[in-house]
Amino acid sequence: MIFKTERLLVRELRESDLPGFHEMQGNPNVMKYVGQSAMGPEENRADLKRVIDLYGKQNNDFWVWAITTEKDVFVGTGAIIINEKNEWEIGYRFLESHWGNGYGTEITKGLIEHAFNSMNIKTLKAYVDRDNIGSVKILERFFDFEKEIWNEDDQCFDRVYKLSN
Repeated sequence: MIFKTERLLVRELRESDLPGFHEMQGNPNVMKYVGQSAMGPEENRADLKRVIDLYGKQNNDFWVWAITTEKDVFVGTGAIIINEKNEWEIGYRFLESHWGNGYGTEITKGLIEHAFNSMNIKTLKAYVDRDNIGSVKILERFFDFEKEIWNEDDQCFDRVYKLSN
């Protein structure tokens, strides 16, 4: 286990997470605001393997973990990564069936605490499509709004948030 929150556990992804991982990443509603299209079974199998293989990489800076219930039911993924701008960034993604129950707020708080207290990260960023109202509301609770930028790759306006320890 990496860390836990009030209702959730965060652990390394496993091959056995593939059914839930595929359900999440294959859902156009889940992938709508993440800059990727819904992925097929083989793409998801390869993506899951890539993420799992990174756990053993020396100086890994791309941490994506499973988010589960206390009964080990896969509900999504949480991430702390170095992005293309060389910034530590957090992210999360949930199965659509688990939307609307406060998990986003709970995991954001947990990711921030883990980044600052266990990984000794000094500054975190978060990027979100401004049309992703649910995530905008969550990030507004924890982060300071920095700016809004045009995301050429995703063809959308992103809101940029920052939080320093």
